[in-house]
Amino acid sequence: MTPDQLADRLEQAADQLGPAIRRKVEHAGELGRALIRGNASGRPGPNIITGQYWSSWQTVTRPLPYGAQCTIGTDRPQGRRLEFGFTGVDSIGRFYDQPPFPHVGPAIPAIGAALRNGVGEAVEEVLR
Repeated sequence: MTPDQLADRLEQAADQLGPAIRRKVEHAGELGRALIRGNASGRPGPNIITGQYWSSWQTVTRPLPYGAQCTIGTDRPQGRRLEFGFTGVDSIGRFYDQPPFPHVGPAIPAIGAALRNGVGEAVEEVLR
C-alpha cells in the first residue's frame, strides 16, 4: 500500500468512526435503560406499583465530533431515595425510614462493558 493509499484509507476510516461509535454508544444506553428498568422491577430493587417510575427512565444520545454521549436518567424525585435509601422528613413533612433498593448501581458494570466492547467493535468495523 502506498502512502497516498494509506492516507486515503485512514481519512475514510476517520469519517466513518464517529457514526459507528454513536451507534454503539446509543446501543449501550438502551441496554443500560433496560437493565435499570429490569432491576427496578422487584426486589432487591424497588417494586413496580404504578409503573410511572419504571417508565420514567429515558436515554438521550448526543453526537460529538468523533463519537457520542449518552445520558440515562429519570426525572422522578424518588430516584435517589429508592437507589440510596432515605431516613428523615421530606420537603412536605412526610417521614421516611426507607432502605436502599439499588437498581442503577448494579447496572453500571454491564453498561461499562457494553461501551468498551462497542467502541472496540466500531474501530474494527471501520478498519475492515
